[in-house]
Amino acid sequence: MEFSAQQIAMLLGGKIMGDANRKVSDVGPIESAHEGQLSFLCDAKYLPHLPQTGASVVLMTDSIVFDGETNATLIRVENARAAMGQLLSLVAKAMNPAKQGVEQPSFVSEGVAIPEDAYIGAFAYIGKNVQLGKGVQIYPHTYIGDNVKIGDNTILYSGVKVYYNCVIGKDCILHAGVVIGSDGFGFEPDAKGVNQKLPQIGNVIIEDDVEIGANTTVDRAMMGSTIIHRNAKLDNLVQVAHNVEIGESTFMCAQVGVAGSTKVGGHCILAGQVGVAGHITIADNCVFGAQSGIANNVKKSGMYQGSPIIDAMNWRRSVVGFKQLPDLIKKIQELEKKQQ
Repeated sequence: MEFSAQQIAMLLGGKIMGDANRKVSDVGPIESAHEGQLSFLCDAKYLPHLPQTGASVVLMTDSIVFDGETNATLIRVENARAAMGQLLSLVAKAMNPAKQGVEQPSFVSEGVAIPEDAYIGAFAYIGKNVQLGKGVQIYPHTYIGDNVKIGDNTILYSGVKVYYNCVIGKDCILHAGVVIGSDGFGFEPDAKGVNQKLPQIGNVIIEDDVEIGANTTVDRAMMGSTIIHRNAKLDNLVQVAHNVEIGESTFMCAQVGVAGSTKVGGHCILAGQVGVAGHITIADNCVFGAQSGIANNVKKSGMYQGSPIIDAMNWRRSVVGFKQLPDLIKKIQELEKKQQ
């Protein structure tokens, strides 16, 4: 597909600076893009690449000041990254359009209604009393247990497993290998010290517009529900334990682990490999740096880092001090020798 700068600007409501007839059929990063590609610039630190870029068209955030020269046609928009995302969404839909119909072999339990615009891939299993919304996309080798409810336009990619009684909302995306509703890690040693399993009879509720990355697991509650609130985004390889509640629009990056019965607030960001202890509460609008360890309640919004976590600015100062420890120890030892 080929689009002119004029067509892109009309779609995005942007302002053109340069040749409106320049055409693009591909995308690329601004530092390595070439003729025929579209790129974007949303951060002033990338401005040095603009005069040399080979991109034909560049989306540029309107607040960034640029007085130099470039061969690219610029399209000024309010937020270049968001505008690029809007365009990529259209391209993605064109590259991977929604499918329809039931492929064979697959198994659909008797009495389960399949909407006309839904898709059930080969080797999928649909259990008893499952409710499927309009436009649902169930890719091959997906398992959906009994009494599961899935909302309109939700996509379950190949190999997703959804255990019984779980609920998934509308416009969700679950990537390959996601497991929803596996047993929570609940055991209790008996009088002889033998670990006895505590049955996990709750479920998982995933609200609308949630995206979950490949091979992430969300455990069912022991009682009640594990809940992922609307618009939350979980990366690949995230572990959410039983009875956890994740707030609206919260991000969890790869390899985050959240222990049981913890409540994570809304609009939080947990960077890669953050570990969260069980039975604690985290306030809204918190940001935790990579590999942070959260052991206690976090009552105040802010940026945190370290294990256990402290204020991110204090953590940065502490890291500087830690690097200086060998020299400080050496100086102390020299002073002690002088005093002897």
